[in-house]
Amino acid sequence: MLLNGTDLLGVAHRNDFAVPAFNISDYAMLNGVVRTCEELRSPVILAIHPDELSHIGTDVLPSVLAKAHRASVPITVHLDHGASVEQVLTAIQAGFTSVMIDGSLLPFEENVALTRRVVEIAHAVGVSVEGELGTIGKTDDEAEDGTATIIYTEPADAVSFVERTGVDSLAIAIGTCHGIYPASMKPALRLDLLDEIRAAVDIPLVLHGGSNNPDDEIGRAARSGVNKINISSDIKVAYHDAMREVLTDRGLREPNSIQPRCIAAIQVVAAQKIELFGAAGRADLY
Repeated sequence: MLLNGTDLLGVAHRNDFAVPAFNISDYAMLNGVVRTCEELRSPVILAIHPDELSHIGTDVLPSVLAKAHRASVPITVHLDHGASVEQVLTAIQAGFTSVMIDGSLLPFEENVALTRRVVEIAHAVGVSVEGELGTIGKTDDEAEDGTATIIYTEPADAVSFVERTGVDSLAIAIGTCHGIYPASMKPALRLDLLDEIRAAVDIPLVLHGGSNNPDDEIGRAARSGVNKINISSDIKVAYHDAMREVLTDRGLREPNSIQPRCIAAIQVVAAQKIELFGAAGRADLY
């Protein structure tokens, strides 16, 4: 069942759980994620950021959308970290049902103007919009873009941003980073700040950089107003670590000999996140 982000996250917002947003970058990953969500009866957001879209190409989108339509659970196909109006337009034309416009590195007024423009375009065709306020850290060169120093979201700014842009969901900065944390870095979420933001704005909140964070903090966030948690690095590490292990057998060459174990590794991670976010069984609410 294909939905836009407003319809998908609205249910999570009213029922205090978080929908997993799994980044996919090939069809095998898509199959593993959707299969796990159907087994656990979890709604899911299939997130594809511009780098991933450049890898798979927009020609793959009709297949992704067809799988979402056929699925027995609610699915949103979402552009992750769109950086410009042009990228958003490409996504909408390709059939994405939700888009993110990330103006978080811009001055506040420029972020408002860019986000409001995307909202005007997307809402005209029934596509939902996620904005971002504050910045997410970055742990390594393989991670999505982020900043060396996290700029935390101010609750008063969040109120103004939501009112002036009309966004459907808001990605906030409470201490997460994109990528996998090195041993020298201890992640810590500002759950007190999350509580303040939740009290100030009444729309679904989004947590980027959800990979590699302590389960107890992520689990509490999912019960405290965060309704979408992005997981990219964790599933990609599982997938490609399994692939490296499989490929030590140099006699293998067929996808059906190589990829099933890689897909199974993704499914283990996806299932753990679904349970942690409180999303298991929630497809029955739609």
